[in-house]
This record gives sequence, C-alpha cells and structure tokens, in this order.
Amino acid sequence: MSGRIPADIARAAFDVIIIGAGINGAGVARDAAMRGLRVLLLDKNDLASGTTAWSTRLIHGGLRYLEHGEVGLVRESLRERERLFHIAPHLVRPLPMLIPLYEGARRGPLTIRAGMLAYDVLSFDKTLARHRMLSRDETLRRAPGLKAEGLRGAALYHDAQVEYAERLVLENALSAREHGALVLTYARVERLLTEGNSVRGVEFTDMLEGGAHTAHAPFVFNVAGPWVDETLARLDAAARTPRLIGGTKGSHIVVAPFASAPAVALYVEAGADARPFFIIPWNKLYLIGTTDRRYEGDLDCVTADDAEIDYLLAETNRVIPAARLTRASILYTYSGIRPLAYSDDGNEKRITRRHFIHDHAPRLEGLLSIAGGKLTTYRQLAEQAVNLLFKKLGRASPRCATAQTPLPGALGPGAEEFQTFGDRFKEESRLPAVVNERLLRVYGGRASLLLKLASESPELGEVLSDDSAAIGAEVLLSFQHELAQTLGDCLLRRTMVGLNAGVGQGVDEAAAAIARKYLQWTEERAAREVAAYRAYVKRFHPRGVAD
Repeated sequence: MSGRIPADIARAAFDVIIIGAGINGAGVARDAAMRGLRVLLLDKNDLASGTTAWSTRLIHGGLRYLEHGEVGLVRESLRERERLFHIAPHLVRPLPMLIPLYEGARRGPLTIRAGMLAYDVLSFDKTLARHRMLSRDETLRRAPGLKAEGLRGAALYHDAQVEYAERLVLENALSAREHGALVLTYARVERLLTEGNSVRGVEFTDMLEGGAHTAHAPFVFNVAGPWVDETLARLDAAARTPRLIGGTKGSHIVVAPFASAPAVALYVEAGADARPFFIIPWNKLYLIGTTDRRYEGDLDCVTADDAEIDYLLAETNRVIPAARLTRASILYTYSGIRPLAYSDDGNEKRITRRHFIHDHAPRLEGLLSIAGGKLTTYRQLAEQAVNLLFKKLGRASPRCATAQTPLPGALGPGAEEFQTFGDRFKEESRLPAVVNERLLRVYGGRASLLLKLASESPELGEVLSDDSAAIGAEVLLSFQHELAQTLGDCLLRRTMVGLNAGVGQGVDEAAAAIARKYLQWTEERAAREVAAYRAYVKRFHPRGVAD
C-alpha cells in the first residue's frame, strides 16, 4: 500500500474531485475521465462499500413507480436497462419475474395488467420478451410452491439482475482509471477547502497509512450517497445548506434453497401492508427483501432489526407455505440506506426515486451534490452530471460515450462476443469446470487475467475452500489489478466469496495465506486482516457466528 497517494497530489491540477465511490460516483468518474477531464475519485471506505452493496441487485424499470405517476423515471430506467445489457452483458442478465395475483389483493388483475401494458409500451425498444398473463394452472406449473388458496393467476415479465453490483462499480472505476482518473479508497474527506464563496478542493486523511493530504480542483462533486449531508456538515456554518438526504432503510435476508423455492423471481404483495417485496434466486441462494423504513441512526453500521427479519420470514412463509422458514434458516442478512432526496412526507412509499443534482451556487460556487438515484440509472445520472460540469467549466463537451463503450470485463457490445469468449475460455482452461463457470460469472472477460496468474504457480490455480470454488489467483488479481486494499475488499467486493453461504469464513484464512506468500504480508498483518474481516461481517448476523 506504500506510496498509493502521489506525493505531489497537492500540486496536481484536477478538473473535478468526486467524493463517494458507489455506483453514482464511479459512474461520474468514468464519464468525466472518458471525456478528457482530470479526475480524482475519493471514498472513505472501499469502492461500492455503501448503498450499492446492499441493494436488491436489480436492474429494473421500477414497475411500482407507475403507481406514483413517475412515468418518466420508468422510461429512463427501462432505456438504461437496455444500455447495460449492451455495455455489461457479463454482469447484467435478464431475470424472469412472476407477480402472483390473489383474491382480495390491493392490486387486482386489471391494475396489474394495465401496469404490464404500460411497462411494455415504455420499453418499446427492449430486447426482452413482452409480458404474459398466466392462468392459475399455468402459474402453479411455473411456481408450484405458491399458496394455492385464492390464487387467480399471475403476470410474467422480464427485468434484469446484476448479481454482483459491487463489480459493476469496480469496472466503472477501473475504466475511469484507464482513462487517467486517480482513484483513492480509504481516503476520508475531512474538510472542503474554500476561498471566499467558492470551493477549491478538499482535505482528506489516508485511513490506511495515516497522514493528511490536500487536493485542489475548481469543482467538487459530493456523491457520498447517504453521507451527502454529513459531508456538507464539514462546511463553515454560513455555507451550509438545508438537508438534502432523507434516506430509508432497506433490509434483506439470504437463505439457502428451500422447500418449494421458485425457479423464477417472485414479486409479491405483502399481506401485512400491501408493500411489494421480492423472493429472488441469487448467487445460488435466495435473496428476500426489501423493507422500506425511515432511518436516522448510524450510517456506518446499518443492520437488519428483529421486526424486519420477522416481517420478511412471515411474508415468505405466507406466500410459499411449504417454505417454513425460521430464523435458523437465515444464512445472513444485510441492510443499507437509500440516499433518497429529503422529504417531510411521512409516507416512505411516496418518496421519489429520482435523482437530483443540487448546485450550491451562487451561495457556494464549485460545489455540486447528488441526492437520490438508483442502481439502474447511474449511467444517465453520470451523463447529466458531466454535461453540467462542462457547462460550468465553460468548455465544449465531447460526446458522452458511456452508453456505447463496454465495461472492461465485457469484451464487446452485447452478449454474443462474451459468449464466444466464454466457450473459448472453457476450452483453453485447465481448471475444473465449476471454477471456470464461477470465474466467467464473476469476472467476465477479465477471467483471462486469472488464467495468466494461475499459470505462474500451481498453488494459485487451487481452490481456496471446498465450498467457494475461488482460486488463489483471485487474491492476487484483487490487490494487484483491482484496487483492493484490505482482505474485506478482496472477499466482499472483488472475489465475491464473502457473499457465499458462510460469508467467506474459512476462505478468509486461505486468502490471507496466499497474501502472505505472494504479496509479502507479514504474519501479523494476515492475522489482523482476518480478525478485522470477521468483526465486520458480524453485522450480517451470519449463521454460526455469535453477536
């Protein structure tokens, strides 16, 4: 990690400093760098270690937003979904979704059918199949575990899933770096530097090696998600703005495949409050969520509470009676805060999912903050932000190319070229089939880098644990080529084994051993990293780990 921050960073001439390396910050950094701007991207933790990692991992139009009249947002989301199929086919994949229709539900067949028709119309340029309305018998053939009592049928439609949202962020950050951006994680902004009524840079602390640093730019983008207001609180009192973020908490539970588990994703109306929730096949497990509650607690340690866990268990068992899920069924939980625009409306369901770019000028020139937004529309948000940035710089903007330029692991536009690569990769690889499938699913075209690393030593081609199918070369890739700084970065947001049934326990020690041998970690550092990792994942309430 030594020397990761340039010694002359205070003298570097950046065009923009971006605070926050979630999906929105990484997207803005990529677009700005691709258009030739000098970019510094900072985050107090790792890439994608906040809201992005704790989403429901869907790339979708937001069918529920139609209820609130947000037609424009739905259209924008559906258009962006198609663009992500084009630039990230290795990460974003079609997901069939079933909406069961029950007697007495708040949303009846006519309402759902109208929503489906509107969805199809708004996604007129889609590559996915149109919706179908299913009879009761057809529904039970597709999802035989569904509660049969009162079932009238279902709507079947397609959205998309980004199984590993963390890697979507990573590839945006890697692309930004390829185009000249400086990406620094574990760099906590302590203060916004001002001259008169203008922001001119930031002061930040290196959270890994210690030491204070300054960086300067005529514009600072505050893209810190739920921490936007916390960042603004570091301004002098006279320059502070009204509250921008009114985040709500979303919690999920993760379980192993269970009795009568559906082969397709379910989008179900909860019996308790009529709020839609998801039961989704994910990562060879099942992801169930989410909740939507106001939150005013600690943003740095958000956990699922008992009421949320009980709610998700009860609603799943209600719609799939044979499931009989209990707390003992839960492998782990996770929670995050949606960085929604602040509203004093007491109804969480009505808070918009739109994003807003707040220009602090003329009160404070050079500072822009982003509130709201969703995983699906990050690219469009970034395009709007960079367009505005060029306008404020007084410079002609090159054309935005992020909708056409594939991300690093995609190889080419669309799925066909990636499929060809995958077939060739399996033929050339000497690794077990289960390992090949995993590497392609997680890394896309970047899996070829792993074959090269694994060829350097037989040990690097061996699996780290029987239940992970991850290999030692992935640890080296994480640290040498993918900006990982800690074991947690490696397991949770690079190799993704920290999201397996055991949240990476067992794999952590094997990964640390690889780092000791090939990355010159000391025995002390290896032990410290494992201990820090296990302390961190306790917030997920993993099975077999005491609170």
